[in-house]
Amino acid sequence: MWYKPYGKTGIRLSVVGFGGMRFPRPAQLDEMAQIVVYAHNKGINYFDTAPIYCDDRSEEIMGRAFAVMPRNTFYCSTKCASPQAGEIRRSLERSLERLRVSCIDFFHIWCLLWPDELEKRMAGGAIQTALKAREEGLIRHLVVSTHLAGADIVKVLESGYFEGVTLGYNILNFPFRQEGLAAAQRLKLGVATMNPLGGGLIPRNPERLSFLKGPADRDVTQAALRFNISNPAVTLALVGFASTHEIDQAIAAVENFTPYPAEHSETLKARISASFNGFCTGCGYCLPCPVNVQIPKLMDAYNQKVLGGGDKSILDRLKWQWDIAPDQAAACTQCGQCEEACTQHLEIQERLAYIASLL
Repeated sequence: MWYKPYGKTGIRLSVVGFGGMRFPRPAQLDEMAQIVVYAHNKGINYFDTAPIYCDDRSEEIMGRAFAVMPRNTFYCSTKCASPQAGEIRRSLERSLERLRVSCIDFFHIWCLLWPDELEKRMAGGAIQTALKAREEGLIRHLVVSTHLAGADIVKVLESGYFEGVTLGYNILNFPFRQEGLAAAQRLKLGVATMNPLGGGLIPRNPERLSFLKGPADRDVTQAALRFNISNPAVTLALVGFASTHEIDQAIAAVENFTPYPAEHSETLKARISASFNGFCTGCGYCLPCPVNVQIPKLMDAYNQKVLGGGDKSILDRLKWQWDIAPDQAAACTQCGQCEEACTQHLEIQERLAYIASLL
């Protein structure tokens, strides 16, 4: 396994981190914990979770795994999105109990979506409470998780509160995050990236994205992961594992891997910028919809158009992947709530109207 330093913390983390948001059978705590232990035995030492992941079971699953893993051989990460001091404290204490640890290695001020979010977390006392918990030894490093665009990420990182950042970054959305990555590197902060595979969009479109592959890449999934960790600003890429097979695949992608030269990565960026824009990565922050429109599924189908497919490819995706009809999109009331929540600021209403027109 390849390890990189996380900012100025003195900690070296595996370039592939375990994302605890995709356990396939979360009610089977012991069975799922074995996937975590397997990853640890393979050299992964960073394990990321959150209170609500996997029907609110992810932290418990991690805790069962951590109970049999030597504490000095792994680093745990969890989060809280509340701006309120009291809720931050309660969430932290609950996470400590579930994870069966006495200290959270990386505690995230979670899910900054809009430019004024940092001020809200300050006004509510969330950041001050987390900093106090760090003084008490309950948190080792205070970090932030954000879906903001690059320039707004810069402002958050320059606030000086955080030792690192978790952000969405991949070969499809790099223009939205590049400025933030550069700031993290300049400030010597650690960076964990989420959605390195574009929310599954990359492995689902191997033919259209085949140009991502370099001479030594087995497939587009491997190429996308390698693109991510080749960036010198990136410490690790979080992968949501659902099986030991997926762990083996990710480890094979980084084992004995020499980072891409800058020229290769820049060539890929130029090709993507010229060919594609506006991918929906399926984060789900557009939900809930007041009228229960299944927005992520419809947006996933629209991605086929962004990738160069025609109307038939949209309809096929709706039918064969999601088993829903385009009239689902026609239920949209154009309230705009989804666009306010969209981390990529996509024209969701316009896309839903287009799908509805295919009736």
